[in-house]
Amino acid sequence: MDKILNILSQLGVGFLTSIALFFLTLIFSIPLGLLVARGRMSKNRIVSSLVRFYISVMRGTPLMLQLILVYFGPFYLFGVKLNKLDIGPFVAFGYRIGPIYYRYVAAVIGFSINYAAYFGEIFRSGIQSMPKGQYEAATVLGFSKVQTYFRIILPQVFKRVLPAVTNEVITLVKDTSLAQIISVIEMFTVAKQISASMSSVIPIFVAGIFYYVFNGLVEIVMNRIEKKMSYYQ
Repeated sequence: MDKILNILSQLGVGFLTSIALFFLTLIFSIPLGLLVARGRMSKNRIVSSLVRFYISVMRGTPLMLQLILVYFGPFYLFGVKLNKLDIGPFVAFGYRIGPIYYRYVAAVIGFSINYAAYFGEIFRSGIQSMPKGQYEAATVLGFSKVQTYFRIILPQVFKRVLPAVTNEVITLVKDTSLAQIISVIEMFTVAKQISASMSSVIPIFVAGIFYYVFNGLVEIVMNRIEKKMSYYQ
């Protein structure tokens, strides 16, 4: 029991890093995904072509490669050394996580621009599925285009695309383990280190339980959000 508690305490620190990466990615990627969706539907061919190319690159190349490029790119392209940049300590839930080096920022940037491409396509499909009658009714009622988009269209779009968004969010929880490729000490990295020191697979198994439980919580939250938005049906 003492061994299990020791493993849990060590995994807890890595778990906080994984959680921070998860939430920061959602905070940045969802709004960026909406911008990507608008750009993808733009009547300007240059804008829509550039956005299509961006989506194609993000979906057609490994996330691991994108993380490496974001982390090492500034040095190899511009000679800027950011790998040792110390942004300062970060405190979450009473735990001090830090110092925050550029690799953590690179992980958030890499995950955000990757998932923004997927969210963008999901939002685009939702927006384009809305009947024209919605826009016409809003015009008759005196709504401006901005009001129509944010007060009428988007709430219904979120309801329609929520299952697809939920799948991406669950995938993101598991994908946070890829941050180890740029030396981010997240939960799975900690689990591998403990496993190597103990010559046991138990830490990795416990880490798997962490991922499973957290994904279960994510699914419960998303299902409740979907039920609350059922009045749009």
